[in-house]
Amino acid sequence: MDEQNQNDELYPIAVLIDELKHDDVLLRLNAIRRLSTIALALGPERTRDELIPFLDESVEDEDEVLTALSDELGGFVEYVGGPENGHVLLSPLENLATIEEPLVRDKAVESLNKICDQLSQSQIEQYFIPLTVRLSKADWFTSKISATGLYNTPYQHATPQSQEGLRQEFARLVHDDTPMVRRQAANNLAKFVKSMPAAIVIEEMIPLFQHLAADDQDSVRLLTVEVLIAIAEAVPKEQQSSHGVLLTALRNLFEDKSWRVRYMVADRFEKVAKAVDEEVVARDLVPAFIKMLKDAEAEVRSAIAGQIPGEQETRILRFITEY
Repeated sequence: MDEQNQNDELYPIAVLIDELKHDDVLLRLNAIRRLSTIALALGPERTRDELIPFLDESVEDEDEVLTALSDELGGFVEYVGGPENGHVLLSPLENLATIEEPLVRDKAVESLNKICDQLSQSQIEQYFIPLTVRLSKADWFTSKISATGLYNTPYQHATPQSQEGLRQEFARLVHDDTPMVRRQAANNLAKFVKSMPAAIVIEEMIPLFQHLAADDQDSVRLLTVEVLIAIAEAVPKEQQSSHGVLLTALRNLFEDKSWRVRYMVADRFEKVAKAVDEEVVARDLVPAFIKMLKDAEAEVRSAIAGQIPGEQETRILRFITEY
């Protein structure tokens, strides 16, 4: 009877393994979507000891299957015994975060951040931050791209010493040789900035923004508009005029040689206006606004023309009239 019970317990994992190895991709995909059912049948301990290691070795498959696996693992904390065991899910997701297909990586990063929010500070220090650093220092750019999206969540729960280390590692990604990595660093810097006090933003983040805003790739520069807005929102308005580097970068974005960059700053004009003080609006934004209305590119003119509705309309129009 005991042998029969043991066979019954082994049956779910055996079926899963067979289906995950099946030639039919739909069967493999369905098996992934039933992982939670299998985990419930196995229980938390066997899920940790058997199922997760098996999945850790199963990251060579069709992109559709791997995307589904990345998604499923993000909601798997309860099946491994709760947050105190949540770190066991990091290894397969770390492997998935290195996959070439962007959809797989994006879903893995999303699930990693979801799990990180449930971990204790000690788990984050011991498991999650080292994972982020490993991906950041990997040889292949896909890992580094994933890493750029894994800084903000652990940063909010880390010790001051670890926070300093995370900022230093992120700075290396901003200065990476590969444009795709710098692009994703720019894309994630705005969120990262929002987790920091003004003093650190001024001392460390403005130089990173300045570096990205001067990038030779316009696909990087156009993403710095959101970073500029995040920095302006973090720095008290009465201090903004004293930071010449920030204002110079703002002026450069308005006059960028690439119409795509000018379009982006035109499209975000109202958000920029809300984030800066009256002096910057009068001295920098109003002339830029008028110049963009005469831009050579129709897309830029169209974007800027729709940027003074709502609460900013009176403010901007008053300065334009005075100008």
